[in-house]
Amino acid sequence: MVATALEAPTARAGSKGDRAPRPRRSNYMARTYPLWYYIPAAVLFLVFFVVPTFASFFFSLTRWTLFDWEFIGFANYRQFFAEPQLIGSLSNTVVYAALTSGAKVVLGMGLGLLLTSQIRGRGLLRSVVFFPVLVSTIGVGIMFTTMMHPTDGLLNGALALVGIEGPKWLANPHLALLSVALVDVWKGVGIATVIYMGGITAIPVEYYEAAKVDGSSSWNSFRHITMPLARPATFTVITLSLIGGLRSFDLIWAMTKGGPGFASDVIASVIYKQYQAGFYGLSTAGNVILFLVVMVFVVPLNYFMSKAEVDR
Repeated sequence: MVATALEAPTARAGSKGDRAPRPRRSNYMARTYPLWYYIPAAVLFLVFFVVPTFASFFFSLTRWTLFDWEFIGFANYRQFFAEPQLIGSLSNTVVYAALTSGAKVVLGMGLGLLLTSQIRGRGLLRSVVFFPVLVSTIGVGIMFTTMMHPTDGLLNGALALVGIEGPKWLANPHLALLSVALVDVWKGVGIATVIYMGGITAIPVEYYEAAKVDGSSSWNSFRHITMPLARPATFTVITLSLIGGLRSFDLIWAMTKGGPGFASDVIASVIYKQYQAGFYGLSTAGNVILFLVVMVFVVPLNYFMSKAEVDR
């Protein structure tokens, strides 16, 4: 009787296991099924990025037209680095990118702090700061070209009212690139401000309250709380502004077309001029050089940003 009673639960438990196993999906399909979702994106990436990139590298080594090409090796690159005007455009590109990105970081941080503080009319001020971002770049270029006219421009006219002779903003070789950079900052600082506003509002208020209880000044709170915790926003603004400055073309072309002379030429404007003149191989080599210049700045910056985030 005891043996029978002990064996009964075992038999009942075994009866549950007698059910037929459910058919299992193929292991191969289970492993590969999610990969099918990558195919459309991979095809687009291959067609619109990988193929044009390798085609650019190849045609930069040729003298080509729409119907013919001739392989000439690195002759286009040697010609690019042998021309003083082309080398000048490379240095102008780096200077322009450094000026615009640095100014956007400083002004964006300041405006972000202002527009997240308890001031009146914050909504209106935010709209005013962001409005230039919505305006066409070509329209901004034409507008400021008119405003910076040496004799009839609004800026020099305003300076004349207080007895100051205005400079030749776009006609002076030493001021042309700086003038365009200032307009670029005016147009693009709204994006930097919005990014900083998001970074600043994400900082917990308790940190500032604790610092205030400890007697910390506003400067110390900014230095030890806002700046470190808004570092991701700073890295984002630097990256976007630097890439945009290195690739800038439309505003420079609308305002100066690279002039006077070659004073405000950047790599993108030189590429366009060479293409207009029919030097397709040389313009393609310029595109490759621009791509490498962007990579030289962006890849180490991304590495530094990732390392800084890990070390936090």
